[in-house]
Amino acid sequence: MSRKYLSTLFKYVPVKIEGEIPRLLIGGVTADSRKVQPGWLFVAISGESSDGLNYAPQAIAKGAAAIVSDRPRPKNLEIPYVHAQGDLRRALAHLASAFYDFPAHKLRVIGVTGTDGKTTTTSMIHHILTEAGIKAGMISTVSAQIGTQELDTGFHVTTPDSPEIQYYLSLMVKAGMTHCVLETTSHGLAQLRVEACDYDVAVITNVTHEHIDYHGTWQNYLEAKGRLFEYLRATPHKRIGNPRVAVLNKDDRSYSYLKHVSPKKQISYSMVNQAALWADQIENSPQKLRFRLHLHRQVYQVETHMIGLYNVSNCLAAIAATVLALGVDIKTALRALQTLPIVPGRMERIDLGQNFTAIVDFAHTPNALQRALETVRQLTDKRVIAVYGSAGLRDREKRRMMPKVSTQFADVSILTAEDPRTESLAAILEDMASSAIEAGGIEGQTFFRIGDRREAIRYAVSIAQPGDLIVICGKGHEQSMCFETTEYPWDDRAALRAALSEHLNIPGPEMPYLPS
Repeated sequence: MSRKYLSTLFKYVPVKIEGEIPRLLIGGVTADSRKVQPGWLFVAISGESSDGLNYAPQAIAKGAAAIVSDRPRPKNLEIPYVHAQGDLRRALAHLASAFYDFPAHKLRVIGVTGTDGKTTTTSMIHHILTEAGIKAGMISTVSAQIGTQELDTGFHVTTPDSPEIQYYLSLMVKAGMTHCVLETTSHGLAQLRVEACDYDVAVITNVTHEHIDYHGTWQNYLEAKGRLFEYLRATPHKRIGNPRVAVLNKDDRSYSYLKHVSPKKQISYSMVNQAALWADQIENSPQKLRFRLHLHRQVYQVETHMIGLYNVSNCLAAIAATVLALGVDIKTALRALQTLPIVPGRMERIDLGQNFTAIVDFAHTPNALQRALETVRQLTDKRVIAVYGSAGLRDREKRRMMPKVSTQFADVSILTAEDPRTESLAAILEDMASSAIEAGGIEGQTFFRIGDRREAIRYAVSIAQPGDLIVICGKGHEQSMCFETTEYPWDDRAALRAALSEHLNIPGPEMPYLPS
């Protein structure tokens, strides 16, 4: 990427500048002092507990060419400085967009948000577009897909920072892509990481109990999700056209709110009500999912290897976005759903020849855990053994809701670590155990506390009997576990393979390390 004049970039940024902008060439933009490279602009954004200017020395040491802040220029600062009045997160996004030559203007951008099902629906839409011969990239919480290239997007599942998003979009433009499917989290929306993404289609899966620790109330959380549809309404005209279509879940309680904040072009989908497209005669087996699709007064048979009733809703959302909003042929979309690759960490089976079923799933909310357990219950007539935890420094109500779910839908629950961070793991497990007991669970019989996630998985494997089903929930595809402030390499799928190989006494991977 060629360098850009700082003064030119600020022409497109919605902030007021105190003083003159230095005539200076910039080689990159970031708000992370650790990512600064020589000649880059460092945007010193302050968070809830940190002052962005505290990281200026680190940025300067790494070669920052200039600093932007919403504070007056600090004394003894030896590099160019821009004092900006306004929201620096919004400024960062627009600076990055301008630096990368406004890549979203050259793409049709499909945003997918919701509490559960975002990643799966994003993957479905991307696969349908690709199978239709459309050059589409994808930015999900798993990775960024640009043609055959796959780029890591970070440890934990969230939308990347705005400079990274704009960079990925620019790579897609360079690679000749015409479409991008962007999984959009509530944090990404609330923190303006997806500002300047110029959405053309916005899709909602559902809005359930999640991230209340951050947003405060469910209504605030809903309004954060609604920002995607506000962005959609504000998308400027593009040479390639921009349909500005909202895809809404008529079955979800978010519908009544989102239909009023969305643009006029709306497509509704449903599993229980008549809508623009809807489903009935649903068959959910251990091998596949089948249902009848009603669309344009026509009836189609839909079949996919994805399992779980909730995936009917995800399929409907993907069909609505591709067929009705973007004009993909319905038969092409249905064929694509039949060939959809496994979405990493979503109902992913791990089979080393054991006489019971072992599955890894990302379910980390009460609603997702219930849906996962309801699904796997249909896959066995024996016991369901669930292993899961609840993250530290996050919504405390979840750790009481989830054991009530597992007490009802699982035969055995094993409560364990899931990113405890700086919270006491023992205290988290105590909260969870108390809730399980309130729901009728019996410690030592129907549920167990095993803080070490390695040992929890090993124990689940050791007690599994022929025909039982183990489901490891909460981490899915994630590649780390946070204890205190350290991220330790961790993959539930690798850990489960290690436990199974130990159990079967066959060669296999080593169990990943975690602090005990």
